[in-house]
This record gives sequence, C-alpha cells and structure tokens, in this order.
Amino acid sequence: MAVQQNKVSKSRRNNRRAHDALVAANPNECSNCGELRRPHHVCPSCGHYDDKEIVAAANEIDMDEDAA
Repeated sequence: MAVQQNKVSKSRRNNRRAHDALVAANPNECSNCGELRRPHHVCPSCGHYDDKEIVAAANEIDMDEDAA
C-alpha cells in the first residue's frame, strides 16, 4: 500500500485540483433549423450537418405497412 512520505498541504493539494473543474458545454445553432446542437455533431432535431441532410426524419420515410 502506498504511503505518503511528507504531508501535502491544503494549498498544494488545491493547486493540483485547480484544473479538474468541469467546463460548460459550447452549443452552436443549427444552420438549417436554428436549434442548439453540439459542435461538429449532427443536429438531433433535423438530422442536418454542414447544410446536408445526413439522417432522414422518421416522418419523411415512406415505409410499407408490412415493414412497420
């Protein structure tokens, strides 16, 4: 089991932890629908990325009744 050789002061311990804080998300507006989305990701509401439709919306797909 590891045992510390010298006591780590509160100041030194807290300085080490200074960079551990979580950063807030950086959402961008979708160029197609205007909803907020994560940068460099497909828009979850409309399925567009870089002005191209990547994922077709469920209501736009024509399916046979047998497949549904």
